[in-house]
Amino acid sequence: MAKRHLAITMGDPAGIGPEIIVKACTKLRQRLDASELKLLIIGSRRALDQANRQIAAGLDIAEVSVDDNDWPNLAFLQADEESSTIAPGVLSADGGRFAYKAVEHGVKLSLSGRVGGIVTAPLNKEALNKAGYHYPGHTEMLAALTGVRGSVMLLAHGNMRVSHVSTHVALQDVPSRLTPERLRLVIDLTHKALSAMGIARPKIAVAALNPHAGEGGLFGRQDIDVSKPTIDKAVADGLDVVGPIPGDTIFVKLRAGQYDAVVAMYHDQGHIPVKLLGFEVDPATGKWQELSGVNITLGLPIIRTSVDHGTAFDIAGKGIANERSMIEAIEYAERLAG
Repeated sequence: MAKRHLAITMGDPAGIGPEIIVKACTKLRQRLDASELKLLIIGSRRALDQANRQIAAGLDIAEVSVDDNDWPNLAFLQADEESSTIAPGVLSADGGRFAYKAVEHGVKLSLSGRVGGIVTAPLNKEALNKAGYHYPGHTEMLAALTGVRGSVMLLAHGNMRVSHVSTHVALQDVPSRLTPERLRLVIDLTHKALSAMGIARPKIAVAALNPHAGEGGLFGRQDIDVSKPTIDKAVADGLDVVGPIPGDTIFVKLRAGQYDAVVAMYHDQGHIPVKLLGFEVDPATGKWQELSGVNITLGLPIIRTSVDHGTAFDIAGKGIANERSMIEAIEYAERLAG
């Protein structure tokens, strides 16, 4: 079977999405020319051309339609009508509209088999909601567009792979989200993803919700009454799962290679260690120079990877955004699609 395109959705055109896409395609130009990689960018033509000119990439990106039978290795699909100019760094409903429409096109193309998966550049949640699309983020939007209940977010940076029981919910609501059914789903989908990445027998550790895994019930019983029995059942079913492991040590052990992935209980518990290692900071200026990390959505009928950072409106349009996370997201999508 011929290699299929991967769709890259631009995210909010006012953010750094157009710039990191152009920079990534420039770095990957040799593979694109050799047909080792095929990419379909979906978004705003104006924003894409502006980024292409600004960094003098000189990319030849042909515009195509959904009905075209044969796309070039590097192609562009317009997500929606350009009703007004979307200025870099300026939050707007138009930016949110383009972000949604790009993902909508990408999902349809993935479900139909025209593309092998989608790689998403960042969107702005406020702009998305201003446009009338009331989702907390990409993960929930993708679940709705694909008709799935129970998708899972997995972050990856090197050997730091962290999936999440809950993500975009208030901290006070986290304990109620920890159920045997949800925890087992996250364990199973994490195991499946690791296997797809070529890990023969994945070892998964489950993080505790409470300090010291509840300290025998002194600090809460969720780890004792919910997590431990669910982990024991997964082990009985043949999976290599350990826990619950206290959150203040589990990520050190993950970094040391004692596990292949960790199941985190909530957004910040899982995001902080991955992003702490993924952001490279210049000690002289205190500014971050580079970031690494990929966001993968598990449990969908399509492949979806994403950069592990936001729209960065403060630097949008300045030509200084780093494309490393975008390249990693493309490479992860390739591995999963293969």
